Amino acid sequence: MLCTRLTNARILTMDPDHPVAHDLGIWQGRIVGLDEAVTSLPAREVVDLQGATVLPGFIDSHVHLAWTGLKANTPSIAGCERIEDALAVVEEAASRTSAPGAWVHIGGYDQRALGRHLTAAELDRVSPGRRVFVMHDSGHACVVNSAVLDLLPPDVPHEDGVLVESAMGAVRRLSLPYAQEELADAIEYAGRVCLAEGITACAEAGIGGGLLGHSPVELGAYQLLRDQGRLPLRVQLMPGADTLRPLGAHERDGIPRGLDLGLRTGFGDGWLSVGALKIYTDGGMMARTAALTAPYEGTTHMGQLQDDPERLASLIVDGHLAGWQLAVHAIGDRAADLALDALERAQALRPRPDARHRIEHAGLIRPDQLPRFARLGLSAVIQPNFLRYFGDDYATIMGPQRAPWMYRGRGFLDHGVTLVGSSDRPVTDGSPLRAVQFMVERASTSGRAIGPDEGITVDEALRAYTVAGAYACRWDDSAGSLSPGKRADFVVLGDDPRSVEPSRIGDIEVVATFVDGREATEGHKL
Repeated sequence: MLCTRLTNARILTMDPDHPVAHDLGIWQGRIVGLDEAVTSLPAREVVDLQGATVLPGFIDSHVHLAWTGLKANTPSIAGCERIEDALAVVEEAASRTSAPGAWVHIGGYDQRALGRHLTAAELDRVSPGRRVFVMHDSGHACVVNSAVLDLLPPDVPHEDGVLVESAMGAVRRLSLPYAQEELADAIEYAGRVCLAEGITACAEAGIGGGLLGHSPVELGAYQLLRDQGRLPLRVQLMPGADTLRPLGAHERDGIPRGLDLGLRTGFGDGWLSVGALKIYTDGGMMARTAALTAPYEGTTHMGQLQDDPERLASLIVDGHLAGWQLAVHAIGDRAADLALDALERAQALRPRPDARHRIEHAGLIRPDQLPRFARLGLSAVIQPNFLRYFGDDYATIMGPQRAPWMYRGRGFLDHGVTLVGSSDRPVTDGSPLRAVQFMVERASTSGRAIGPDEGITVDEALRAYTVAGAYACRWDDSAGSLSPGKRADFVVLGDDPRSVEPSRIGDIEVVATFVDGREATEGHKL
């Protein structure tokens, strides 16, 4: 007997052997069959979907759950277009913090909306006796007041209180760590937001270190949720590369550095596991720190790498030698050159054909770099919603020649590169359906076409958030398609993304999200 049979549905399985079905059988959280294989079997529950569309649960392969949850409860200057309005938000937040020397955290900062950066002196005026940390929406910069600057070593660079990349990391280390209980609450909140958008699994892009780690024992917050039955969706955790340390392993193991006990990619279970090792090579376009081979349009500035190039390359090679899958953050084309060179060196030293290394963002990839992605078997984990919401600005700072190379679609697919969709939540909107719409239309919210030749089909875009996401996260044996034997993780939609006008895809209703065959969202009953 089946636990559940879905019937009268348009089931887009993403399985080429059985692409569309009308019935689906579930037993103990797994799919046992489709259509005639299950229609005659008795079931404890039969759910008539009345013609609704069903897809595999979306996989968001690059998110920041803890940051998302914390940001939701942090005073924000998002939407402010005048310096005075932003400072008023800071002043109000500082006034609610009575303890002298207390930290005041502010989110939603983007200097582009204000016309320039805030300064330490301006923050000083509205935050006497407080330590103010204003987090840039990109995660690659911040602004602080003098009370914070006074705590930093004199060699930490800043410009009127604005700190970027590793300098920002020096500030974050002054105020960390968060308690595991606080992180757990933030993660649970963000996970439920993901479920409401049809996401059933995600990869947390950096814990324990790097620019966005929140505690050296951050993994414990996820375990706490797992133990308490509060983890809303499946999560794969990427340790930050700076959590590695030299190990005294046997010389035959060839592991120069790693996590204690040799822990690496793959450890865990179907709900919570260790994924790729996250390595930053450069910054971001929003903060103008993505490392380019030619200057940002109209400037002499070419962004920056996170560290000395050889040290970054050595870290990539060591991670590969230690058996990790690698998730290398590379937004600019100069950073991508560094990543490609280092990964090529690593594979020459110890070939691992199924390493499934990933380039996170791949924000600006030149035509000559595409064949190298393919030869190395890399996945490109892109964020389509970056261009949907920031595309006007990004296209301007890249100029007409380079703008079509940003967050490519067709170029990767035509070269045989696995194209993976993700959000980088909370940097921007996390909706997979809105991202799918952009991948097809290649139009920003203003209607500006950005690299229209990089547009792909709806089916290809859906694969980026299902089949390809499962491959990139090494879940392809259990997720990504609605095939017998795989997990019963799926999303019910109010319409078929393949049959509506592309401009309507982002507005399709997410009716319900199921994990292990059970409805995981609230407020929607079938």
